[in-house]
Order: sequence, then C-alpha cells, then structure tokens
Amino acid sequence: MVEFIFVTRDARIESLLASTRPLRDRVASHDVYRSLETLERVHLFMENHAFAVWDFMSLVKSLQSSLTSVSVPWLPSGDPVSRRLINAIVLDEESDEDGRGGYLSHFELYLQAMTQCGADASRIAAFVELVGRGETVPYALRRAGAPPAARAFVESTWSILETKSPHRIAAAFTIGREEIVPEMFQVMIGDIRKRFPERMSVFGYYLERHINIDKDRHAPMAERMLAGLCGDDPRRWREAVETAQAALRARITLWDGVLGEIASSGRRLDGAAASH
Repeated sequence: MVEFIFVTRDARIESLLASTRPLRDRVASHDVYRSLETLERVHLFMENHAFAVWDFMSLVKSLQSSLTSVSVPWLPSGDPVSRRLINAIVLDEESDEDGRGGYLSHFELYLQAMTQCGADASRIAAFVELVGRGETVPYALRRAGAPPAARAFVESTWSILETKSPHRIAAAFTIGREEIVPEMFQVMIGDIRKRFPERMSVFGYYLERHINIDKDRHAPMAERMLAGLCGDDPRRWREAVETAQAALRARITLWDGVLGEIASSGRRLDGAAASH
C-alpha cells in the first residue's frame, strides 16, 4: 500500500529548500564520501557517524513527544495529520525490517554494520550506556571519549532540541536529515559495495533503506509536517530557515572533522612505514 503521496509541495517549503540549496550541495558533494578507499577509513567514518545516527532518533522522538500523546492517561493531542506523519516515520526508524526477517531500529542496524566490518563500537556503546544511566548528553560524550567531530555535532543537535520549539526541531529533522541523507548515501553506496562486498552487506542494506525510505516517504512527510508547524507565521518560517542552515553547517563541520581524522590516520601510517 502506498501512503502519503503529495502531488504539490508547499511554496514556502520550496523557498526554504532554495535558501538552503548551497549548503545542501556542500553536504552532498563533500570529499569525505570519496575518501573511503580503505577499510580503516570506513571504520573512522562509522565511528563518528554512529553518534549522528543516535541523535537522529532523539530528533524523531522529540517530535513524536510534542505532536502526539505519549503519556498515561492518554488524551488526543495536536493536529491529526502531523500525528499520523510522525508516527509513520517513527515506525520505520525505530522498528524497520532488518533484511533478515526481523525488525530493528536503524541505530541498532548501524551497530550491527559496525560489528560486521570491524569498526570500533566501544565509544558509542559507552555513550549510550551512560545516557541510559541518566547522565547528561554533554557529560556522556566527554566521558565516553566521543570523537571531537562527533561530539560537536551531537552538541549542536542538542542545542536545537533544547529550544523545545517543534518547528525548529522539525526544520533540523526535515532539511538537515531527511532531505539530504539520500543524496549523501547515494554517493557512498556503490563504492562501498564494490570495494568491500563481504564486510559491508549490513551497511549497504542500511544505506539502501535510507535512500529509498527517506527520498520516497520520509522527506515528503517531514516537509508537510514542517509546513503545518510553521503555518502562516513568518517568524516561524524565518526560524526554520535559520535552524536548517545551522543543522547543515553542523553536518559540514562533522564531515570536515572526519576527513581531517582520515588524513591524520594516513600521516600516522606513512610515518610508521617510514620508521621501518
């Protein structure tokens, strides 16, 4: 069954997309995707990116919390269309098909991909454990030894979440994630599968799911949700643009940091080879 086919896009969403196109182009064409030529480089990428995969779920659940009723006793809450849209997105993100007859969140699927290819998941696992014990996100990032670029990215996301403004959070979610992710992953998936066919089957599946689901379902759904949250309020639309731009800049900074880490690892390896 096909759901949520939106024939026309809100003109204000078109304007928002146009205003963020230069930043989205920078994210989509970043050199980091083409730098993943060795398994070690893929590991560095995934060890950073895992934190972005985790904090994405916090964006999703924040929107679900603000747009639906998640308390007991239950009461009808918010706009029914927005409730439907965010609940449908949560269904996919929190309990998607895992490609082997079961169901997993995309974060759990990512951790499986890290294990399969040999990436170090100890820092993201330590971080999640600390958060689960009630530690604050900034403290948990420091205590778990999150990579500097990943730590800065999550802190940027957290600053948006702390506004508690659904339209701002939806702007980061829609433009900073759902709209740009298919473009990012499309660049990566062919090379990843060609270079590491046996070690990257789970990661390849993860990328493919996001390319298909985000482009065809989640991005249009998120756009409609964002348009509903901003409504006819010019201030909210301005804030949505500002937040979307901030989210995209944070992604560029994350990828710059990963690329720098990859370059540093190459210099270390070259130095080790020269010393022998």
